[in-house]
Amino acid sequence: MTEENTPNTEAETPSSETPVVEETKEADAEETTKEEAVVEKTTKKEAVEARAPKKRVEAKPVPKPAGDAPDGHWWWGTGRRKAAVARVRIRPGNGEFQVNKRQLTDFFSEIRDHKNILTVLDKTNTRGSVDVFVNTNGGGYTGQSGAIILGLGRALAKYDPSLESILRDNGYLSRDPRKVERKKPGQPGARKRFQFSKR
Repeated sequence: MTEENTPNTEAETPSSETPVVEETKEADAEETTKEEAVVEKTTKKEAVEARAPKKRVEAKPVPKPAGDAPDGHWWWGTGRRKAAVARVRIRPGNGEFQVNKRQLTDFFSEIRDHKNILTVLDKTNTRGSVDVFVNTNGGGYTGQSGAIILGLGRALAKYDPSLESILRDNGYLSRDPRKVERKKPGQPGARKRFQFSKR
């Protein structure tokens, strides 16, 4: 009776271990299929990249002045926008940019104005190769930044005439004619009307 009541540990352990072994085999099989799928994807990507034509990255040549400056030192450009006027002078240099004897980032507090002005130099590949000095007055910051863009475009077109097509295509040689419309008599603004009262 004692032999019948005692549990057989040897008989139970193999049955409990077999599902664990099967689960590990299934997990290993899943991992290998995942690894194979990843390898297939990478090989497909590599094959597509190898077949695709490689993009040519051409370095734009740095523009050089076509001749001597009219006054011997500077190329000039005048820009206007709204009520603002900007007189821009450029010369070959190391990328200095001054507005009213202050650095560009000190004069304009808006990052938008910095980007818009420096985009002109980026498009023409002259950033870091010319010094820009600006005197501007009238209007506000937006008008002054627009005037500087036009003046800088005109000065660069004189500096290197081959840049004119790039400047014209990007609109840096066209004056923005928009201005604030004048107030009309008998109404509070340019278009706004006083409220109509029937009685």
